[in-house]
Amino acid sequence: MTKIIGLTGGIGSGKTSIAKYFEQKGIPVYIADERAKIVSSKPEVVSKIISAFGQEILDENDNISKEKLAKIVFTNSEKLQLLNSIIHPEVKKDFTEWIKKQNKPFVIKEAAILFESGSYKDCDIIITITAPIEERINRVMKRDKTTREKVLDRISNQWSDEQRIEKSDFVIENSSLNIAFEQVNEILDLLNNQ
Repeated sequence: MTKIIGLTGGIGSGKTSIAKYFEQKGIPVYIADERAKIVSSKPEVVSKIISAFGQEILDENDNISKEKLAKIVFTNSEKLQLLNSIIHPEVKKDFTEWIKKQNKPFVIKEAAILFESGSYKDCDIIITITAPIEERINRVMKRDKTTREKVLDRISNQWSDEQRIEKSDFVIENSSLNIAFEQVNEILDLLNNQ
């Protein structure tokens, strides 16, 4: 039976870098955000999103404008929950199909909102990645070419590190990737010797 390792952390904590390192170690990795983008573009999901949020989220080509939708959901937690209630069941189905194709003792499910979405309940082990808040803000501002205010809006819609840590089996402190990778190796040693 394949064990599911949930990998989570706040925006800008370095989840993608850590996930890629697990992948280099031969562990299949499912990146929930990337898969959510694919799932969200399915016609039936697009129509549910438009029904829920109205025509004002469309661009001039009648496609969903990510910017317009983000502006709505990252400033209104109820609207964010509404969007998540449309997308998360689809991602869950997608993950179920993906895991059937894996034949490894462990897989990684990387998700920023592992706890908020409830998908942590499907995980056997949970790893939270943390990083200093200012470092996280700077990483996201640089990566997404966005403002500090917008990053803080997104952070305020996620669980705090303390909340995540309380429900996690392992914590990786990612103020330096080299140190974080050493922590990954220690966790893998423990898991492989169980």
